[in-house]
Amino acid sequence: MSYRVPSILLISCCSWKGLSFPSQIQPSCCRSQIEREGKLDSVMFPEIVIGDQNLLEKKKASIRRDGPTKLQVIADFDATLTRYWINGCRGQTSHALLQQKNPIYDIKRQELFDHYHPLEFSPTIPIGEKTKLMEEWWGKSHALLIEGGLTYDDIKKSVANAVIAFRDGVVELFEFLEERDVPVLIFSAGLADIIEEVLRQKLHRSFKNIKIVSNRMVFNSSGQLVAFKGRTIHVLNKNEHALDMAAPVHDQLGGIDKLNDDNVTVKKRTNVLLLGDHIGDLGMSDGLNYENRIAVGFLNDNVEKSLESYRNAFDIVYLNDASMRGVFELVSQLCSSKE
Repeated sequence: MSYRVPSILLISCCSWKGLSFPSQIQPSCCRSQIEREGKLDSVMFPEIVIGDQNLLEKKKASIRRDGPTKLQVIADFDATLTRYWINGCRGQTSHALLQQKNPIYDIKRQELFDHYHPLEFSPTIPIGEKTKLMEEWWGKSHALLIEGGLTYDDIKKSVANAVIAFRDGVVELFEFLEERDVPVLIFSAGLADIIEEVLRQKLHRSFKNIKIVSNRMVFNSSGQLVAFKGRTIHVLNKNEHALDMAAPVHDQLGGIDKLNDDNVTVKKRTNVLLLGDHIGDLGMSDGLNYENRIAVGFLNDNVEKSLESYRNAFDIVYLNDASMRGVFELVSQLCSSKE
């Protein structure tokens, strides 16, 4: 086991029950307030934890020998590419930031969250039954968005007002991968159109190598949501079996940037760098017959309780709401021709 001494050692072990709360139901307390209330269990941990250093080095060497043409990056979005804490407050998720014109529909979606979210993590519900419950949840949520008359202008305004930001180093990572034609697949059980707008507003540019695997909306000529494309992607089927629903990021003019590789070619890229913040994110590569996979986990809360399971599940675990710069260094090594 390898540890690197961090420059910042404060870890928050606090999580909000309503991680998917609508915009009107934002948390009123920030990190300092939680600390004062005694709800923050701060524990000293290293910034990075590596479970099996020898195995990791073997994977890195193999990927390096194959070169960038066989590499792809699969990344979760919320709390992986985005920061967990923003100015002391819990950052919003791409789904939670959405605010409809009629707040009644936001409340209704919150009620769905309160009902289904505990079922998602219930250890007693069989996976088959749980999958049906998740499909039911997503279906009802999507129906409320349509019924409530969501428009694309609502999405743009919601993102503009949202407490959401990318981890430091994400832009540099995307640029580095784009220069080497390494595809990045962003997997999310949320909404592709919102993720797309977050990328546009927060990064102010698009990347030709990025595809989003998520639920995509259909808008009419007036910009109002009328339907969703294809089958629903939820938390239990978020993997490369859903790659056929992937779409390149729309550019600012409404066009589409073409990805250098089609979906078939992407599936032939058998070296994978996977980025996630939950152990369940490891399933994002289930549909791919990979040769090597380096799994990087961001453990953002409940550190003392979850560190051991994360260390066993991921090759590398980053703590302290770490930046993406460590991943950038890793990718630089993987794409280097030097041993």
